[in-house]
Amino acid sequence: MSDLAARVQALVALFRHVERTRMAGVPVLHAALQVEAVGFEPVPVQPPEPPEPPAALGVLLTPWFMNLVWLPLQPDARTDRVGQARVRAVGHTCFEFIGACDAGVGAYEACSLASPMFEFADQAQARATAKAVLDALRPPAAAVSKGRRGFLLGRSAVEARP
Repeated sequence: MSDLAARVQALVALFRHVERTRMAGVPVLHAALQVEAVGFEPVPVQPPEPPEPPAALGVLLTPWFMNLVWLPLQPDARTDRVGQARVRAVGHTCFEFIGACDAGVGAYEACSLASPMFEFADQAQARATAKAVLDALRPPAAAVSKGRRGFLLGRSAVEARP
């Protein structure tokens, strides 16, 4: 299992546990929704900022919130940023993330997109919204390969993903 898959699995396990324990019976829970991680992908390194440990960005859906989550690829037990706001550029937009830390996951940061979740009819609608948010924030992937003629003329074979 990759570092990213293991980290995302730990995050989902944490919030499923929270749902069954601390959130059990709380009226803000939307019964048609479940905990799910959507679209977590590594974040490209963006110089000239000071280098940070590799991280991934995605959306965490729960029956009580939808958050954009900045998740370091390696667990980090530091708690010095818990509750602290940090502005991060994601795509061409800046978001305020709040630091959090849990023993099973380590440090991560979250930015609220929706809460409570009653505006979503079901899991499919919430997931589609999460994917649309990520699509809007991520630039289209440029083609990796160029044909010989494209290379010589400075064009790629496929300009971007649809």
